[in-house]
Formats: sequence, C-alpha cells, structure tokens
Amino acid sequence: MNQMIISGPWVGFLGKGLAERELSCVLAVASGHTDKEIAKMDGLSPRSIKGRIESAMFKLGVFKRSALVAEAIRLGLIGFSTGTFPTPEPHDETKTTQGILIA
Repeated sequence: MNQMIISGPWVGFLGKGLAERELSCVLAVASGHTDKEIAKMDGLSPRSIKGRIESAMFKLGVFKRSALVAEAIRLGLIGFSTGTFPTPEPHDETKTTQGILIA
C-alpha cells in the first residue's frame, strides 16, 4: 500500500521514485510556493529546499520547476486530492470585460 502526503489541493504518492522530503517540496512547488516560503513552512534553509528540488528535478529529468510539476503529474507521483476544492462561482453573463480577453 502506497503512503500519501496531502498538501492543500495536492496529494503525493510515496514509493514511486522520490524521497519523502523531495515529494513534499514538489507538492509545495505545485502550489506555487517559492524556496523561501517552503523553507519557512518546513523549518529548513532555502538552500536545503533548493537542493531537494534540484534532486527531484534530476530524478525526473527536467530543468524547470514547471516541468517538474508536469512530469510528476504525468508519472502519477502527484495529483489533485478530492474534496478540497471550493465550488466555483456561477458565471455571470452580464459582466463585461472591455478590451480584456479572459480565457
């Protein structure tokens, strides 16, 4: 049975190639946190966090943080946890956006 780490809207699966601390950092990166923010949350130095993220990148064969998250999702290392998302607000057709494209 695989162990999981839940972090906000993300869930990470241990035993699939990343160490627990590496996986925890990948989840934090997926949530948009900087190295300094992750370090503060984990009580570690930003340099230590940077090393863990670089180690995860090396293991997954990527060179950018965005690619790290994408590859972790593709490999099934991380995914969205269920039941943690707020319900979306209904779309208001009467609102206009003058000169701004919203996709």
